[in-house]
Amino acid sequence: MRRGAAVAALLCLGAACLLGRGFDPRAWLLPPRGRLLSAAELARYRGAAGEPGLYLAVLGRVFDVERGRRHYGPGGTYSGLAGRDATRAFATGDFTQAGLVDDISALSPGEMLAIQSWLSFYRHSYHPVGKLVGRFYDENGAPTEALRQAEAAIEEALKLKAENEQRKQQFPPCNSEWSSAKGSRFWCSKQSGGVNRDWAGVPRKLYRPGSRESHCVCVRTTGPPWGQVGSSEHSDRGDLDNPHLEEYDGCHPLAQQCALMV
Repeated sequence: MRRGAAVAALLCLGAACLLGRGFDPRAWLLPPRGRLLSAAELARYRGAAGEPGLYLAVLGRVFDVERGRRHYGPGGTYSGLAGRDATRAFATGDFTQAGLVDDISALSPGEMLAIQSWLSFYRHSYHPVGKLVGRFYDENGAPTEALRQAEAAIEEALKLKAENEQRKQQFPPCNSEWSSAKGSRFWCSKQSGGVNRDWAGVPRKLYRPGSRESHCVCVRTTGPPWGQVGSSEHSDRGDLDNPHLEEYDGCHPLAQQCALMV
């Protein structure tokens, strides 16, 4: 499992680097071109001596990864991906035989985004060969219901990611520390949560709708509420009156830090 986790981290790092180079992560939506391959045909492309080439598939889309032979060829770190559609492994990092499959049921939104990132990576970096007949494309090369469901899940995950990014801008996470001797301390700064801004804010518990769990966020204390910038009719309390927030017991409501003793 440690090896799988390490490989997953390397996969995610590679995708993040490519995303940073400016290519469009939504390129995965573009239809693949080329020929149709069966699973048996694709299995012949593992890069071994005497085999016709080195291919892999993601969401049923087949790519020629010959120029990445040191990674995908026999003995390479990702050799298990070659000659098959192992879409699930791109999300989970499970490179056992049980994990090297195209079944992506019950994956989280974050895992679906990992698949989307890697599909964009292969489209950007390797030559597309065609489609794999099976779970995601039928014998005529038409998308299956499984592919439509996967694409819908990725679109939903992208939407959720955008919403989370917006929420992070509104409510940046607090800085925090804990020790057995002193308990917990939360505090806000103009860079806390990795969000650079012109206000520090005060610590509050933020609850998600329908959940009893909370986490510490920094809340703006002046100006109009989020989404009402430019409005002249507001109480100049920032987001302090948001219904999903709660003060920390024993902490001054306008203090930028809060210590909770053991």
